[in-house]
Amino acid sequence: MQGVVKAYDPTSGQGVVMCDTDMADYELAPGALAGSIFRMLRQGQRVVFQLDDAGRATTLRLGSEVDMGTPGAE
Repeated sequence: MQGVVKAYDPTSGQGVVMCDTDMADYELAPGALAGSIFRMLRQGQRVVFQLDDAGRATTLRLGSEVDMGTPGAE
Protein backbone atom coordinates (compact mmCIF):
# COMPACT_ATOMS: atom_id res chain seq x y z
CA MET A 1 0.00 0.00 0.00
CA GLN A 2 1.11 3.57 -0.58
CA GLY A 3 0.29 6.66 1.35
CA VAL A 4 1.28 9.86 3.07
CA VAL A 5 2.24 10.48 6.69
CA LYS A 6 -0.60 12.51 8.16
CA ALA A 7 0.85 12.87 11.67
CA TYR A 8 3.80 11.51 13.66
CA ASP A 9 5.00 12.04 17.24
CA PRO A 10 8.69 11.05 17.51
CA THR A 11 8.51 10.92 21.31
CA SER A 12 5.75 8.33 21.52
CA GLY A 13 6.21 6.76 18.07
CA GLN A 14 2.49 7.17 17.39
CA GLY A 15 1.30 8.37 14.04
CA VAL A 16 -1.21 8.11 11.22
CA VAL A 17 -0.73 7.26 7.55
CA MET A 18 -3.39 8.10 4.96
CA CYS A 19 -3.68 5.50 2.17
CA ASP A 20 -3.68 6.74 -1.44
CA THR A 21 -6.23 4.24 -2.76
CA ASP A 22 -9.06 4.45 -0.22
CA MET A 23 -8.09 7.70 1.58
CA ALA A 24 -8.45 5.82 4.88
CA ASP A 25 -6.32 6.67 7.92
CA TYR A 26 -4.24 3.90 9.48
CA GLU A 27 -2.56 4.22 12.86
CA LEU A 28 1.07 3.15 13.05
CA ALA A 29 1.64 -0.22 14.66
CA PRO A 30 4.13 -0.39 17.53
CA GLY A 31 7.56 -0.88 15.96
CA ALA A 32 6.36 0.20 12.50
CA LEU A 33 9.77 1.76 11.81
CA ALA A 34 11.83 -1.19 13.10
CA GLY A 35 14.22 -2.44 10.44
CA SER A 36 13.52 0.48 8.10
CA ILE A 37 15.74 3.38 7.12
CA PHE A 38 13.40 5.72 9.00
CA ARG A 39 14.28 7.04 12.45
CA MET A 40 11.37 9.45 12.34
CA LEU A 41 8.73 10.61 9.89
CA ARG A 42 7.56 14.01 8.75
CA GLN A 43 4.07 15.13 7.82
CA GLY A 44 3.47 14.76 4.08
CA GLN A 45 6.21 12.16 3.59
CA ARG A 46 5.29 9.47 1.06
CA VAL A 47 5.71 5.88 2.22
CA VAL A 48 4.95 2.32 1.22
CA PHE A 49 3.50 0.20 4.02
CA GLN A 50 1.68 -2.99 4.91
CA LEU A 51 -1.16 -3.61 7.35
CA ASP A 52 -0.80 -5.90 10.34
CA ASP A 53 -3.55 -8.25 11.56
CA ALA A 54 -5.06 -5.41 13.60
CA GLY A 55 -5.29 -3.11 10.55
CA ARG A 56 -2.41 -0.83 11.59
CA ALA A 57 0.32 0.45 9.28
CA THR A 58 3.59 -1.43 9.65
CA THR A 59 6.81 -2.22 7.76
CA LEU A 60 7.13 1.35 6.51
CA ARG A 61 9.66 1.98 3.78
CA LEU A 62 10.55 4.68 1.34
CA GLY A 63 9.16 3.91 -2.09
CA SER A 64 11.08 4.43 -5.29
CA GLU A 65 9.50 6.36 -8.12
CA VAL A 66 8.50 3.05 -9.73
CA ASP A 67 6.91 1.83 -6.47
CA MET A 68 4.90 5.03 -6.17
CA GLY A 69 3.59 4.79 -9.73
CA THR A 70 4.88 8.23 -10.62
CA PRO A 71 4.04 9.02 -14.27
CA GLY A 72 7.12 8.66 -16.43
CA ALA A 73 8.96 6.40 -13.94
CA GLU A 74 10.18 3.21 -15.58
